[in-house]
Amino acid sequence: MTSPAHQVADRVVMPGHLGLYYGGRWHEPIQGKYAETHDPSTGAAIASVAEASDEDAIAAIAAARSGFELWRQVHPLERARILRRIAAMLREHAAEIALLDAYNGGNPVRDLMADANIAADLFELHAGLVTEMKGNSIPMGPGALNFSIREPIGVVARITAFNHPFMFAAGRAAAPLAAGNAVIIKPPQQAPLSTLRLAEMIGDMFPPGTFNVLTGADVGAVLSSHPGIDMVTLIGSVPTGRKVYQSAASTIKPVILELGGKNALIACADADPDEVAEAAVQGMNYAWCGQSCGSLSRLFLHDAIHEAVLTRLKTKIAHYKPGPPGDPSTTMGAIVNKRQYDSILGHIDSARAEGAQLICGGGRPTDPALSHGWYIEPTVFTGVTQRMRIAQEEVFGPVQAVLRWNDEAAMLRDVNSVELGLTCAVFSNDLNTAHRIAAAVDVGFLWINTVSAHYVGAPFGGVKQSGIGRDECLGELLSFTREKNIHIKLRPQPRLQSA
Repeated sequence: MTSPAHQVADRVVMPGHLGLYYGGRWHEPIQGKYAETHDPSTGAAIASVAEASDEDAIAAIAAARSGFELWRQVHPLERARILRRIAAMLREHAAEIALLDAYNGGNPVRDLMADANIAADLFELHAGLVTEMKGNSIPMGPGALNFSIREPIGVVARITAFNHPFMFAAGRAAAPLAAGNAVIIKPPQQAPLSTLRLAEMIGDMFPPGTFNVLTGADVGAVLSSHPGIDMVTLIGSVPTGRKVYQSAASTIKPVILELGGKNALIACADADPDEVAEAAVQGMNYAWCGQSCGSLSRLFLHDAIHEAVLTRLKTKIAHYKPGPPGDPSTTMGAIVNKRQYDSILGHIDSARAEGAQLICGGGRPTDPALSHGWYIEPTVFTGVTQRMRIAQEEVFGPVQAVLRWNDEAAMLRDVNSVELGLTCAVFSNDLNTAHRIAAAVDVGFLWINTVSAHYVGAPFGGVKQSGIGRDECLGELLSFTREKNIHIKLRPQPRLQSA
């Protein structure tokens, strides 16, 4: 009998190229190095992908600089038309891409179906904003004209994350391309295949060198430090963000960093326990095994509803059961690799040792069919205090910590005590309470009486060590431009001589 993993492998459309894409064509890595990428549901190697060296990166940067000079000359409305054609192509291939990311990244195919469509939304958003890259005129009085214009910044390196491989690679390319820049995408080493497929799909829709893909574990360092790169962005961990920031400082280039989160769901005394329990499960992104920077991994439950929420939480969390990512009925996938799997189990062991009470999950699923993959059950601890490691550090796994509160000021101190500040959700039926808490929480993106959703055009990003900059909005597009001021001294009108 064929296993579910083999059934998925038989259906996946693999990229036809596993090398490096720059200058409008595919290249073998100069040093000839390749590295295996794996199927998280089995741990088996599925392909060997090129490992770019510094020499490869330098060649790609040169190609991107040539591509930039060509692409920046394309009329903004023509750039917009190309981006809209790409959006239509992404929607057409959504099912194919979802299966490839499930195979290589471990998340459930039914949830990944949205990713290509979200990327398409971002291409359409920025296509519609190309005429909003406007400058300003400044009054100078008679005899002078002063105005500013916006120009593309140059060559942009975007380093993307493994939890939404295709959505980040495609969606985060839209804004810099709309602004007239060349782009080099560095996909995650854990799940690079869908980005290579993206290059096959859209690479020839641009002048050679405009859109480029470099795979490899170490190439990010040269991309962030090289003077031929004008801007670098990262979706990743805080430690990696610090390295990119330090490296970019050597050439004083701007950065956008979307980093980690240790996000809170705050449930007030008047909130509906059933609604809170449903939101807690949904907001933790259990389908993604909690591998999301926006996951609501700390639940601050008021004394008045604490027990009622926990009772319902156990029931609702049962919907999420680890299973083969390529199976449309699977509600929760696999951890991306063994390193991340071991890290999550280490956090679970730490929570037990510090005295937190486990109410569900805490280990591997018992299904023998899943024994070779990197699976962890949905895990919830109660009796957590903010001093515990599980409440301080981003686990990036399917682990939630429940904290009990009855003093709003003390609760807010705990919520804000971590070094991260990405998202938060507040549940209350009282408008004053909800707004008061929302104003006091130190994050960049906050929901009231809902969770998880992003909204096209609404700025997404964090504060503190959760990052720098905003994505998915006009501000993202403008960040890939630079402002130039032009001052014109008008010559006085010559006097007419009388006859």
